[in-house]
Amino acid sequence: MTDNDRNPQQSTQPAPRKTINVVGAAIVKDGKVLCAQRGEGRSLAGFWEFPGGKIEPHETARQALHREIEEELLCEVEVADEVCTSSYDYDFGTVVLTSFVCHLLSGTPRLTEHHEIRWLAPADMSALDWAPADREAVRLISAMDFANGSAKEQ
Repeated sequence: MTDNDRNPQQSTQPAPRKTINVVGAAIVKDGKVLCAQRGEGRSLAGFWEFPGGKIEPHETARQALHREIEEELLCEVEVADEVCTSSYDYDFGTVVLTSFVCHLLSGTPRLTEHHEIRWLAPADMSALDWAPADREAVRLISAMDFANGSAKEQ
């Protein structure tokens, strides 16, 4: 028996990264977009994001977004247009984020998981410190005009 038989070499291949499929809602009301700051004690605390969360195995992205907004903000939205799908490799895994423009249907967004929420004009959103996975959606939404209630490129 050789040393290699007793101590097989460890694989030099990195372990596969965990992929986390999530959704985010750019909720629009009166031409402004709701931006949410992640709360303390959560991963990426202090970064800004579009509220949302993980897609459960039995859900579509739109179903997950309805559920997450009801859970996180205690309000109801209409999920409108898909903005983009982006991904970012964090230390805990790869987040694949699909972002949607949404319209507030009922209720007033309330803080349950976030530290702060702000309603900002699209052009003002880039001043915040966004979570990396959200940055592509922020770039695209910042160029939109919601003045008439629907999204259009400026």
